[in-house]
Amino acid sequence: MTILRTILWTICLMGSVVVCTNAQDTLTYAFFGHPYQGDPDGKKVDFRLEAMDMSQFDGIWLGGDVGSEAALKYTNLQYLDSLFDLDNPMTHWALGNHDTRNGNLEWIEEFTERPSFYAYSANGLTVVVLDGNITPLDCEKLNAQYNLVKSVCDTIQSGHLVFLIHHGIAIDVPGVSNPITYAHNEAQNWMAHCYHDSSSYTKSIYPLMVNAKQRGVNVFHIMGDTGSWYKSFHETSVDGVEYLAAGLGNGYRLQTGQTIYAADVAIIFKHVLANNQLTWSFVEINDL
Repeated sequence: MTILRTILWTICLMGSVVVCTNAQDTLTYAFFGHPYQGDPDGKKVDFRLEAMDMSQFDGIWLGGDVGSEAALKYTNLQYLDSLFDLDNPMTHWALGNHDTRNGNLEWIEEFTERPSFYAYSANGLTVVVLDGNITPLDCEKLNAQYNLVKSVCDTIQSGHLVFLIHHGIAIDVPGVSNPITYAHNEAQNWMAHCYHDSSSYTKSIYPLMVNAKQRGVNVFHIMGDTGSWYKSFHETSVDGVEYLAAGLGNGYRLQTGQTIYAADVAIIFKHVLANNQLTWSFVEINDL
């Protein structure tokens, strides 16, 4: 997958008129973070998701660590595809460290038919999927991801802008707790680009999000690397950007005999197309 293909794929989607395939007035999107079950092959998702009717959702947003070793085997991705329909334009997967640590990114891109970072726009909602695994060891790819973010934030004029990422990169955001307080870890040394030293999330990406917010766009940053101890998180920055996190962990804990701290939750979004209203709520997995 070349950088050029990434850019062309994004431009094509954002520049096209997307006709919704669901005739309903309200669409439902479900965000699931950290849903792996844990098994010898590293492919299984939480048993409750495995049994869930995913057709009840118009969009499925995956917050990463979908399998404990998601790309270890080709058959692992076949299994995930059977559950989440990975190449569906309304399925978005922000890759986690467990998803990519065995390499085989080309397999993931084969199933999703998308690069590991991209933007998708439909019905007044733009979703930017970020790959937090990219490091300055690949400056070309890292810079391309940043340029994508900048392009989207600089050009979007209305509606809703949702960023999906697995990793805890949102550090020192004004008015928002650092990820270490609600996530499994925080990426203290994460860099958004290789252009200059001011490459932290707060100095590089957050100002772009604020600019979009000041034009009247509703901006969300959603993180998936949580769920083992802390189940959900929501705070709004002083500039009005909303930060959300949710994850699953009880399936793995039940299997390994560990303590259950609280119920696992998903984030469920309701999108009313007539007025482009987007609302959300934390919903316990057992209630879906």
